[in-house]
Amino acid sequence: MKVAIGTKNPAKVNAVMEAFMSFTNIEFISTDVPSEVSSQPFSDKETMIGAINRAQNALLKENADIGIGLEGGVMETDMGCFLCNWGALVDRHHEPIVAGGARIRLPDEIYQLLKKGKELGDIMDEFANQHNIRKKEGAVGILTDGYVDRKKMFVHVMKLLVGQWTYQNKEKVK
Repeated sequence: MKVAIGTKNPAKVNAVMEAFMSFTNIEFISTDVPSEVSSQPFSDKETMIGAINRAQNALLKENADIGIGLEGGVMETDMGCFLCNWGALVDRHHEPIVAGGARIRLPDEIYQLLKKGKELGDIMDEFANQHNIRKKEGAVGILTDGYVDRKKMFVHVMKLLVGQWTYQNKEKVK
């Protein structure tokens, strides 16, 4: 089975591979594809659409059996701005399967920089005085002091996706 992952971000790619760990004969291909949303999604809806677009674009680009899209974003609420993440799994036989992950509130100083148009990854690099946080622990890793990192957040989403997909395809997966 050929699984196309719509990113080359190591945190996301490793999350996909971990979620499919119990499967055999899988070929993983990570590929750069557009999300067709803002580089910094600012709502659940936009982040979800980005994940679906990445999954569909990866499926088509690589002529795969399954396409995976994982997208991180933020969402504004009355309680402040929250980190959010969404994933999508597509195949050629069903509607996209979508799942979301845990959320944490971002500090107000980070939210203010987001509102000025900066991307969360860039803000977090400056905030933590590190480089490429988005490809490592992510904002969630910094803001939870390492208790949860970006890969773990996306593994959770991926397990929700893979579980739904195996449920829909019980006869094929056995």
